[in-house]
This record gives sequence, C-alpha cells and structure tokens, in this order.
Amino acid sequence: MVNIDTVYQRVLALANKEQRGYITPQEFNLFANQAQMDIFEQYFYDINQFLRVPGNNTMYADPVDILEEKIEIFHKSATIPGSSGVFGLATASNAQGLYRLKQVRYNNPTLGHGVKVEKLTHDKFTMAANSPLTAPTLKRPAYYLKGDKIIVKPNSINSIDVNYIVKPAKVNWTYVVVGEKPLLNVNANDYQSFELHPSEETKLVIKILALAGIAIKDPSLYQVAGAEDNKNIQQEKQ
Repeated sequence: MVNIDTVYQRVLALANKEQRGYITPQEFNLFANQAQMDIFEQYFYDINQFLRVPGNNTMYADPVDILEEKIEIFHKSATIPGSSGVFGLATASNAQGLYRLKQVRYNNPTLGHGVKVEKLTHDKFTMAANSPLTAPTLKRPAYYLKGDKIIVKPNSINSIDVNYIVKPAKVNWTYVVVGEKPLLNVNANDYQSFELHPSEETKLVIKILALAGIAIKDPSLYQVAGAEDNKNIQQEKQ
C-alpha cells in the first residue's frame, strides 16, 4: 500500500517549487484516483505484452511475476448462491468493485470439487445451449457474464465459486482546516490510502503531477512529468 499523505506532500512540494500554483485537496483526490486507475488498468495490457516474450528464471526480476504480484493484492474469491442458473455478483463481498472475473467453478458431489465452468460469449452460449450436441452439462458447464450477473448452464447448478479481481478502493486525502491550511485527518471515516503496491509510489507522483500541470495550465509541469513517465515505461519494457 502507498501512503496517500506521502504522495500528497511530494506532489505539493514539486508543483509549488517554482510557484506554479496550488493544488487543492479536492483536485488532488480527483487526480490521485485517475492516476491509480491508469496504473492499475495498465497491468493487464502489460501482462498480455510480456507473455509474448520469453521470461527469465529470476522471480524477482521477471516482468510477469512482478505484475502478478501487484495484481494479487486485488484478488478475491467468494461462493455465490443462485437460482435457475442466475448468480448475482452483488452477493459476493467487494463485488461492487469487480474489475475482471478470473474463474468460475462449482462443487459436484459425483465429479469432485472444483469443476471448471467454461466462459463463453453470449452468442456462443446461446448457440451451445440450443444444440443437443453442444448443450452444457454437469461435466461441461458453461457461463457468460451479463452485467453484474453470471448466467450458468445447466441451470440445476445452485452454487458457484468465483475468483475475481476488484478495483482499487477510491482514495481520499481527508483533512481538517487549521487556520487556512488543510491538515491530514486520518481518523475521518472516509480516509483511504492507495491500495497499489509500494513500488508504485514514484509513478503515482509523476502521473498526478502531469494531471496537475493540465489543471493549473502549466505546460512545463505536464511535459516534465510526462517525460519522466515515458522514461519509466521504457525502462520497464526493455
């Protein structure tokens, strides 16, 4: 986890170093959440890219292992009850932050525990269900995702185990005003630090500075932060 106050103080110090302008806590929170989601979403594109090239045997330096470690923070699992083959993700803890559904299984007393349910598109699911030869069975169940619901065939299955990835919690630098200066208030009910891996602290600062440069209409701040961000991306993908 990355401490939100550390990032906030660094952003303010760098943005105000040359009297560029002041970033309010409200603006910082907006930029911080945008930066966190940009970094988080990039993980999945990067994994797809790195899987196309040979890795290495050093776990702490293999790019795919590094990314999977960062994503593992957001991995959740839950057992969801259902009826007539319909399972609501809202039943699962943290499902409101669902980002990607990884795997669906169900426990069959005859076939054994953890029978994998195959994921299909809606069209393929419908085609398979309408054909006697390809219709899903208890040995070969299938599902498709419809909004916040998982539709499973055969619909006699009444409980599934899901593995999924949730989005990072929305960050919030909470504060109290002392004199005219906002000061951190970690005791506020809605205080929330970054949930990203600690190694992302510098990247968060850079991305927030780039967004701040746009807001305070300082092209130099945006350009410097953007150049630093591009340099980090090139280093990671070499």
